[in-house]
Amino acid sequence: MKVMIVVTHLLGTGHLSRALTLARAFQAAGDEVLIASGGFAAPQLNTDGVELVQLPPLRADGTNFTQLLDISGGHADEAYHQQRQTLLCATLERAKPDVLITELYPFGRRSLRHEFLALLKAAKALGQTPKILASIRDILAPPSKPEKAEKADQVIDEFYDGVLVHSDPQATRLELSWPVSNSLAHKLHYTGFVAPSAAGPHPDADGQGEILVSAGGGSVGDEIYQTALKAAQLMPEYPWRLLVGGNDAKARIAQLSQRPSPAKIEAARPDFRQMLSHVAASVSMCGYNTALDLLQAETPAVLIPFDAGKEVEQGLRAESLIPLSGFEALSSAELTPESLISAIKKVLAAPRRSAGQFQFDGARQAVEITHDLASPKTSDEARMQAGGSR
Repeated sequence: MKVMIVVTHLLGTGHLSRALTLARAFQAAGDEVLIASGGFAAPQLNTDGVELVQLPPLRADGTNFTQLLDISGGHADEAYHQQRQTLLCATLERAKPDVLITELYPFGRRSLRHEFLALLKAAKALGQTPKILASIRDILAPPSKPEKAEKADQVIDEFYDGVLVHSDPQATRLELSWPVSNSLAHKLHYTGFVAPSAAGPHPDADGQGEILVSAGGGSVGDEIYQTALKAAQLMPEYPWRLLVGGNDAKARIAQLSQRPSPAKIEAARPDFRQMLSHVAASVSMCGYNTALDLLQAETPAVLIPFDAGKEVEQGLRAESLIPLSGFEALSSAELTPESLISAIKKVLAAPRRSAGQFQFDGARQAVEITHDLASPKTSDEARMQAGGSR
């Protein structure tokens, strides 16, 4: 089976990371996979062995997801968007996938709706229409207006065969962050959490006993880093390390290094997940992939959910985690060196939680669900059922 996954990460790199995890699960099942990526390159992510088509990249203008920036840092104009759309549709025509998966759309990425709709219409026009699925995380950014959910439902009804929800319904259901209509409910398929295999210990035990501060792979988290630098001065009994992401990481590291602090500052690392097995505690935001990394590694963690630009997704996720042992959360408004140190001391003193209570094989289950939906037997059964109901 041939699978095409379309993803554009605009701020952090979590969407692309999850798409890569899904891609490898499909490959493990013997499928051919192509990823069309519309965000900026993420060198800290391992793309080895995965066919990746890079579209002219876009990123958000800070936290403004309606004003997108092109590769030169200017506002992306219509011609730039048209280049993306043309390459995307040409890639679809070349690949002729049996399954087309769009990451987040139509529940998000509304600023890119024209290229997604062009892709969906092109898919429907292929000689053999692929099964079309949406892929979404456990918690979405709730729609600011009912009309946005209604428009998403309309697109799902017209083009999609199913929606893969990468969550355990016993833990987090989509209704927590998104209004689920009756028509949408019939197309939801919960896969469980999508995470790569547990990273295990670092071969050099890097991070041993440290307070590890991170903010994902995007150009965000400056307030967290600045607060951590001050906290490191007040809590010298632990070594501190800051991992800085984003395409401008070098410049940000240089700026942060001007502040007096004993903390070590370096660029985001591909072995971050392995380091989590050794650190005393983690300080981070609460994106989907980071939360799963922390759960898998059983790391004591202070969560500072990203809440700029009225974002609430990470805050909702943090609320679902703090009842577990070894998690504390601080809003950006609550963040000070003193409050950070207090929260770190609480997670250090808490009983160590076990990763055994969680299921992380959502990628494998997503592949099984997709195979079932794409199989001719499933389609025949669906037609028989539809005929029997008339």
